[in-house]
Amino acid sequence: MSIYDEIEIEDMTFDSTLQIYHYPCPCGDRFEIGIADLRDGEDVAVCPSCSLMIKVIYEVADLPAEEGIDLKKEINEKIAAQVAVEA
Repeated sequence: MSIYDEIEIEDMTFDSTLQIYHYPCPCGDRFEIGIADLRDGEDVAVCPSCSLMIKVIYEVADLPAEEGIDLKKEINEKIAAQVAVEA
């Protein structure tokens, strides 16, 4: 596998609607990688229009929190607070 470049995730743009990071490709399109792929340890973003690939340099801990996990945590905290009040 031939990597065109290594890019820090901070230099990429995050699309919260699509849950992807993207970065401009020399061909005019853009490299893309999904946040789920990053959480799974994948670190190669591909351009859908050409054969170029980049390696994404990142730490899993620096990724945006999963929305479902934040909501679940908030619900669990509210339940715990309610139980404490009732006790």
